[in-house]
Amino acid sequence: MTPRQDIDIRPIHEDETRDWIRALNTGFQFPPTVSDADVRDRTTYIIPERTLGAFDGTRCVGTFRSFPQEVTAVGGTPVRADAISNVTVTSTHRRRGILTRMMAKDLAAAKERGDTVATLIAAEYPIYGRYGFGVATTTAEWTIDVPRAGLDPRWSGPDDGGRIDLVDGDDVRKTGPELHERLRRAQPGVVDRDERWWQVRTGALVVDPASWTEPFHAVYRNAEGEAEGLLTYTVDDHWGDVKQPLETAKVKDMIAVTPAAERALWQYVCSVDWVTKVRTGWRAPDDLLPHLLPDPRAARILTQADLLWVRVLDVVAALEARTYGATGTLVLEVVDRGGLSGGRYRLDASEAGASCARTTADAELTLDVSELGSLWLGDESAVRLAALGRVREERAGAASLADALLRTSRRPWCPDIF
Repeated sequence: MTPRQDIDIRPIHEDETRDWIRALNTGFQFPPTVSDADVRDRTTYIIPERTLGAFDGTRCVGTFRSFPQEVTAVGGTPVRADAISNVTVTSTHRRRGILTRMMAKDLAAAKERGDTVATLIAAEYPIYGRYGFGVATTTAEWTIDVPRAGLDPRWSGPDDGGRIDLVDGDDVRKTGPELHERLRRAQPGVVDRDERWWQVRTGALVVDPASWTEPFHAVYRNAEGEAEGLLTYTVDDHWGDVKQPLETAKVKDMIAVTPAAERALWQYVCSVDWVTKVRTGWRAPDDLLPHLLPDPRAARILTQADLLWVRVLDVVAALEARTYGATGTLVLEVVDRGGLSGGRYRLDASEAGASCARTTADAELTLDVSELGSLWLGDESAVRLAALGRVREERAGAASLADALLRTSRRPWCPDIF
């Protein structure tokens, strides 16, 4: 076994890209063969100095990549984030501190750059809390039994003066980015999407033609002709034994910036001929969907789980970036085993804004930086965390005050995996 100190953690060189991808595929249990097309594609978007490899001699046995991102704070402010992805350690090299070293290297660089938070989507739950990440958003997916839903099968379009138009990928690349910008200005937890994201999702960039299925795209326009929603979906080809269509529509993405758009797009996809089930894709856990149906029981939960994890790197910047629903002052003792963000902070918050600074005043609430990540977007409850023993009140009522300040009326949501 190679000693820990002999595993070299460093940014990869250009000629190591194929070996890095092979290690990545191996870590995620994908076929290890790497195509020339995959190598060419990867080199167009990875940032070499932020693409780490763990090397045992010349063999890559660990992968780690980060890239710039913006995540929307409560109130609509975009916050600089260090987005972490492609994290693997080859099974032959587990338990040697490889991930810890890669994570420490990346987070230190993010702190030095001035990033406010780090973000990731966790494949496995138990790993990332020890690095200061906390669950900041959850996601839900429903399957809709269309015949049971109670919707009018004769429905032919919105009754509010709006309309539904089917469009192609070129139209989506024109309309989608602006709609997504409107969504992320209003929805805490949403992350930005770059041009490549839209190219991949619309087929303008196809890395693996064998796995590509061209989707349908539907745009909702209001009575004034303004686009307010975009739905992307595929439909399988399944028929019953007695020549009966039993097809399932799978929603790949839905952006709705108004309730009218959300209602119209769900009504539309549930009205497509031959579709008897709709899989909603990943939605906010408090999505309007079930109660847009005459029979909400027709929508059955398939998945409800954590999605976006947040690691606070700059407590002052993170707490000052967001808005608050009440007025109050709270002194937080933030414990950070990673040595990046720990200390005592005084938060003075009101509906007009907030200020935060280090302080020597007595702490009122003590919490790990991972719990601060869970509270930051307003989804988690400090009272609940106190009951779980994950935060500690130093002053009676401090957790309730934290909830009054930090929690949001609608839950944060991140629609994307990265």
